[in-house]
Amino acid sequence: MVHILSNSASILNVFISEIRDAEIQKDRLRFRYNLRRIGEIFAYEISRKLEYVEKEVTTPLGVAMVPVLKENPVLAVILRAGLPFHEGFMNVFDRADSAFVSAYRKRHKDGSFTINVEYSQVPDINDKVLVICDVMLASGTSMVNTYRHLMLKGKPKHIHLVSALASEEGLDFIKKHIPQQNRDIWVGVIDEELTAQSLIVPGLGDAGDLAFGKKEINT
Repeated sequence: MVHILSNSASILNVFISEIRDAEIQKDRLRFRYNLRRIGEIFAYEISRKLEYVEKEVTTPLGVAMVPVLKENPVLAVILRAGLPFHEGFMNVFDRADSAFVSAYRKRHKDGSFTINVEYSQVPDINDKVLVICDVMLASGTSMVNTYRHLMLKGKPKHIHLVSALASEEGLDFIKKHIPQQNRDIWVGVIDEELTAQSLIVPGLGDAGDLAFGKKEINT
């Protein structure tokens, strides 16, 4: 199932407009802050799909029965652009374990590139709900390669794939290469154009550079 949050009018669209805005992007702190806020909204929406159990809570005036999470999801982030986005998820799922995966574009002399996964630290994901978050879903290759890498570490019972911005081509790619069973896809907004260099248009630029500074070498 694909959930496109911008299809409904909400404050999310304001935050997305700000991370797109070339003038507002000059404020690096606000850019990261908006990514965190977007992550928090996605986390809330995903929380509505999770399992809950009744818990007896003692208040100063009595006892209340409250539905609480049966189990926290595992939050996986693709470095580096995804870090502020991931922080938003952690603000909501504050007791969740996290997985970290380094995926980057290895460029070749002919102008093409491959996505390399070189580093990961992954907790137990067996029979867990796994959330894989990345800010941008351009070609979709980073998400698919990260998914395949994580599947070598364990077998989650359900997977949520999350991106703030996606291209139509990237969305089609992950739908084709990641099994539909037991997975949901969440995107903020979908842009139609993807350039030959796998840049989303209008997109927002390089989220990693905007959050942390321009790379000295664009690998």
